Amino acid sequence: MLKEVILYCDGACSGNPGPGGWACVLDYRGNKKELSGFVADTTNNRMELMAALQGLLALKERCSVKVYTDSAYIHNAFDKGWIIAWQKNGWKTAAKKPVENQELWKQLVNASKNHVVKWFKVKGHADDEMNNRCDKLAREQIKKNT
Repeated sequence: MLKEVILYCDGACSGNPGPGGWACVLDYRGNKKELSGFVADTTNNRMELMAALQGLLALKERCSVKVYTDSAYIHNAFDKGWIIAWQKNGWKTAAKKPVENQELWKQLVNASKNHVVKWFKVKGHADDEMNNRCDKLAREQIKKNT
């Protein structure tokens, strides 16, 4: 039986592009682990991807993971099957343009393969306590490093 883990993730950017922060909170049976980081020159989408990626990479064994993100970019890619289409099209969009941030997408896809992952969309900057915590941690990284 797989361990059930909840992963909340969020990214932030001061300017877009600009300095950015990412953060995630892993929750296993009420035990929480917070991770966060900083990138000097990045975009908000890259920080959203990095938060989800780092959360999945932090897991030490195969798990059932519920990932909560406020990023429509990430949620739609998995929920609406964009990822599958991009892979079939050689990492090109429906408009035949290269998928942006594909190196991070590829890493996220690979990290997801190790687990049973379900993606959930939460409303950002609303009343979701854990999403707000991730947002705060990501923004703290920007303040601390700029």
